[in-house]
Amino acid sequence: MKVASYIRQWLKQEQRIRRFSLFVTIALLLSGCYQTEQKDQLSEIIEKGSITVGTLFGPNTYYIDAEGPAGFEYELAKKYAEHLGVKLEIVPSYNLEALFPKLESGDVDFLAAGLAVTPKRLEQFNFAPSYDSISQKLVFKQGKERPRDVEDLEGNLVVTALSSHVENLQKLKNQYPELSWQENSELDAQELLLEILAENIDYTVIDSNTLAINRRYYPEISIGFTIKQPEPLAWAVKKHGDHSLLTSLVEYFGEVHHDGTLLALDDKYYGHVSSFNYVDTRTFIKAIEETLPKYRPLFEKYGEEIDWRLLAAISYQESHWNPKARSYTGVRGMMMLTLPTARQMGVKSRLDAEQSIRGGAKYITQLIKRMPDRIPMPDKIWFALASYNVGFGHLNDARIITEQQGGDPDRWVEVKTRLPLLKQKKYYKKTKYGYARGDEPVNYVENIRRYYDTLQWFDEKQRMEELTSPAPVSQTTASLNP
Repeated sequence: MKVASYIRQWLKQEQRIRRFSLFVTIALLLSGCYQTEQKDQLSEIIEKGSITVGTLFGPNTYYIDAEGPAGFEYELAKKYAEHLGVKLEIVPSYNLEALFPKLESGDVDFLAAGLAVTPKRLEQFNFAPSYDSISQKLVFKQGKERPRDVEDLEGNLVVTALSSHVENLQKLKNQYPELSWQENSELDAQELLLEILAENIDYTVIDSNTLAINRRYYPEISIGFTIKQPEPLAWAVKKHGDHSLLTSLVEYFGEVHHDGTLLALDDKYYGHVSSFNYVDTRTFIKAIEETLPKYRPLFEKYGEEIDWRLLAAISYQESHWNPKARSYTGVRGMMMLTLPTARQMGVKSRLDAEQSIRGGAKYITQLIKRMPDRIPMPDKIWFALASYNVGFGHLNDARIITEQQGGDPDRWVEVKTRLPLLKQKKYYKKTKYGYARGDEPVNYVENIRRYYDTLQWFDEKQRMEELTSPAPVSQTTASLNP
């Protein structure tokens, strides 16, 4: 059912893209936008060798991690720059008040900032084809009385100034005259969530994709009700002037929709966070605080070829960091190794935490290296983890089915929709390795990805706290300054 649903959504998106492309092309021809006497905007960008993009700091848009710039919008914009053969220059802003003027003034060529396409914004800007859709959720702190509609709101509602949330609340006010809220230009959506947790405010409105990411770190954030049903997200360009850049964006989004690039990027950032389990998330965060410190040195010691946080995430999925863990299937220890695998990795006692982590790290590294070189990262890691769970043979069976159905066997987002087919006789009877509970490796990998993201976030948070905390005063210094 998931595959059929995806295909229907994809076909609808393809139809929208074609209609939009045709509309833009006709509009350009009728308006005489192709200039012969002076260079159009796209030609100037290509001649300059760089394109300047405005965005917002945030987990969905643009941020700097240990490996450099990251974020959904950043990666999508970077691929567009590569599509044009130019260099990408990012101009980030801290809020929408600073972002929009940069497009109006020409400081940036377009905005890639997770912007919802709303009637008010359509009056100000042109938009490229939509690449995603989001809904808007009213959220509150777990444990407080849940508001199920606007009439249940009792307390202060604060939203980000100039956001699409304001526009939708203004529409709701026509139906609910008593509805009131405050607009804040200093706090972004993530900071407003922290204000809710600190009980400084009662409610805020947040986009569904931003909420999905942040609930892994703040599970006490609960959903009251939906303020606005799904609306499209798109890149914004200037309303006036030639449309050469917009035409190029129409072509680009047609390509990334068709070749699976957008699907893979969406899976990278959001594919594993669509489901949320409050109890599991709270239990994991508690384990990070109370159990992980004991074993972190071992994960860091043997996480030489793979990120120690990924190794720790795998171990939590396997044993919840219990060195004495046992399963009825015969696997044991921190990494739940089988006896044959333990012997191959030189592990004498699977119940010894250090031996188990060392053996698990060695085995997973071997699985990653066993994956074909043509498979890109991080897909290669997800394939290796699926193989760790279900076996290399069954994984290859699913990749073959993917290719037979016209999918890309080197993309995790494509293969994970076919792995569950290994439970159906009409598929597995034609495979080399036969029946497998193919849904289990999918859940296995997606759980690890969520744990890994959370561990990365906590690790970065700890580093920032260490950098910003005041250095302890030495006894010598203290004695000199009574």
